[in-house]
Amino acid sequence: MEEEEEAIGFLDKVLEDEDVFVLEEYDLGTPTSPDSGSPFLVAVKVEAGKGLEMRKLVLSGFLASEEIYINQLEALLLPMKPLKATATTSQPVLTIQQIETIFYKIQDIYEIHKEFYDNLCPKVQQWDSQVTLGHLFQKLASQLGVYKAFVDNYKIALETAEKCSQSNNQFQKISEELKVKAPKDSKDSHTSITMEALLYKPIDRVTRSTLVLHDLLKHTPVDHPDYPLLQDALRISQNFLSSINEDIDPRRTAVTTPKGETRQLVKDGFLVEMAESSRKLRHVFLFTDVLLCAKLKKTSVGKHQQYDCKWYIPLADLVFPSPEESEPSPQVHPFPDHELEDMKMKISALKSEIQKERAGKGQSRAIERLKKKMFENEFLLLLNSPTIPFRIHNRNGKSYLFLLSSDYERSEWREAIQKLQKKDLQAFVLSSVELQVLTGSCFKLRTVHNIPVTSNKDDDEAPGLYGFLHVIVHSAKGFKQSANLYCTLEVDSFGYFVSKAKTRVFRDTTEPQWNEEFEIELEGSQSLRILCYEKCYDKTKVNKDNNEIVDKIMGKGQIQLDPQTVQTKNWHMDVIEMNGIKVEFSMKFTSRDMSLKRTPSKKQTGVFGVKISVVTKRERSKVPYIVRQCVEEVEKRGIEEIGIYRISGVATDIQALKAVFDANNKDVLVMLSDMDINAIAGTLKLYFRELPEPLLTDRLYPAFMEGIALSDPAAKENCMMHLLRTLPDPNLITFLFLLEHLKRVAEKEPINKMSLHNLATVFGPTLLRPSEVESKGHLTSASDIWSHDVMAQVQVLLYYLQHPPISFAELKRNTLYFSTDV
Repeated sequence: MEEEEEAIGFLDKVLEDEDVFVLEEYDLGTPTSPDSGSPFLVAVKVEAGKGLEMRKLVLSGFLASEEIYINQLEALLLPMKPLKATATTSQPVLTIQQIETIFYKIQDIYEIHKEFYDNLCPKVQQWDSQVTLGHLFQKLASQLGVYKAFVDNYKIALETAEKCSQSNNQFQKISEELKVKAPKDSKDSHTSITMEALLYKPIDRVTRSTLVLHDLLKHTPVDHPDYPLLQDALRISQNFLSSINEDIDPRRTAVTTPKGETRQLVKDGFLVEMAESSRKLRHVFLFTDVLLCAKLKKTSVGKHQQYDCKWYIPLADLVFPSPEESEPSPQVHPFPDHELEDMKMKISALKSEIQKERAGKGQSRAIERLKKKMFENEFLLLLNSPTIPFRIHNRNGKSYLFLLSSDYERSEWREAIQKLQKKDLQAFVLSSVELQVLTGSCFKLRTVHNIPVTSNKDDDEAPGLYGFLHVIVHSAKGFKQSANLYCTLEVDSFGYFVSKAKTRVFRDTTEPQWNEEFEIELEGSQSLRILCYEKCYDKTKVNKDNNEIVDKIMGKGQIQLDPQTVQTKNWHMDVIEMNGIKVEFSMKFTSRDMSLKRTPSKKQTGVFGVKISVVTKRERSKVPYIVRQCVEEVEKRGIEEIGIYRISGVATDIQALKAVFDANNKDVLVMLSDMDINAIAGTLKLYFRELPEPLLTDRLYPAFMEGIALSDPAAKENCMMHLLRTLPDPNLITFLFLLEHLKRVAEKEPINKMSLHNLATVFGPTLLRPSEVESKGHLTSASDIWSHDVMAQVQVLLYYLQHPPISFAELKRNTLYFSTDV
């Protein structure tokens, strides 16, 4: 458990000072040039009234989060006055200097934001189309210098607060539980938070304000008086963030080498080491002349993290033993696949428990416990899934063994080391002081900050592609001599690369012609890798670590799966170049059956192709009978079916069910109970797909696309809830009914293998895809809708699936001013 605790401590750290500010650079373009490619000019083509409505949603969300931020600053300032009052008495809790260090610039920041909030609030609450507020954001941006002073002092403020907590019980109690006033329309009166977490809030806030400016500009017409002011505010903010980045961006050098040159960090990352017959997570650093293997020291929260050197090898002494030469390693027990699958199931079960707790407004301690448990399971998966051996040997002594998840990574590490070894390197021994300095520099220099587990990745970070990638590996050229050659294909799935396909071996050739097609399932994938190998049949060349004959890697390459390129009906041909070898391949991506169009039914007595409001009125029901019956049957006997809603039912069965529902036949219940469950699931999907307009309506489609693209969480929440309120009642009630059903299906993910992501992929386009006329109206061409919007449609449904339960009554009762946490 030592390594797990170490990793959990690592994850719990609130702030890692060299990557505080990371923000996408936005191209502002110029308002005068219609062809400048400015992202803001695209949005302006929307009619002005709708753009202003989006502005109001963005602003009211930001206002709600600004109120919370002001309350947090107030909570931080609350103990400052009594602490100052005691500082001059005979029994001070803290000295004046300590108080000024810890609370440095907080009062100034509070006053700036209070004034901004007081001026913005009435403008948003008494909204009209003429309102201008660019000058408020411009003034806020012009006062960012105070944040620069805060950031410069931030580290010492944290260290001082920690020292004072350790030496003074009274201050420790104060700093462990500060009370933050809840927003005006919240049921709670206050929340408790630590001083350390509150001191981080101003740092987080600068980035948030910049994202809001980006959203506002996107929905402000170029000729609006606010446009140049907001553009100016965004420029000031981005320049400020860039300057902060320059100040805290580490220089990639650490002390000097024995030859007097500058020692630089070339590559670093987390690897699993086999040490003392067990797996340990290490952070490995490759410098210009030395490889250093370290582990993160356990430190108390708030303390500066440090690395502990486990071993190092000067590159002059480092050799890669050929697998058949290396001495047998400590026994590596590969984890059985079913145990790895169990871990994945536990992780997804914990994820849904966390969602339930959040939905039921559970205690934050319970959620923290579940998160910690989830991290432990993810950490175990990370530790136990790699199986590919990577051995390193010190010519003067020991060998070391790492286990990697992909041959690609092993090849990258080996090539990086061999490239450095081509230089004239000298052997050396580091003194204890030199080693301390080098290890001390690792924390500042590292490029990989987070342990590669899924809980360190944000679901919204980059959705990637979901569906099937068809790849044909055609041929390869550039081999200097005949060999037995084959290729493997890998794709990433939430940060891990998994081998998905392997061509046959083409014997004794310099120009292999495979021409083999593979269908690879993608789940959030962004990259495709192709590795080319020479097959070895020599039985003497057996790897001592895993008893497998070692094939030689001839080349490797990786391409980004660009949705714009891949998502076309036609095959897209490409070439990957690797070490002088060229591999030719083609690929195409399919997400759904894209040939179906929404065509209204001529026969209005049925249910397929008939408006949902007509059906519910005729049936005197809130949710169409077909939806209720199919959902009931799936929940009765299909909720544990592997791939429910993903695996297609038999087409003739679905057409038979469709005919029975359309005829309002009394035999429908008997037929449902006898029918294959995948056909029933297919009938429900077909019903939504054949609605004359999507369940979430053509009218609101552009607004859903804009809402899901908002960067600020508060604005996004505001907008997405407002759009639901705007739906006609039959559509909204049916959507909420389906939403709860899909959440219940996802609760059985360990058995049915259908996660919220999978279900959103299946149903997103079905519920949102606009009818033919609309799609031509608001996009540049009808064919663009798939390459342009399919991912956004999935994201819209996923947003609502991941949201705590939404009640129809509460949704209708709530006002536009929708408060949400920062």
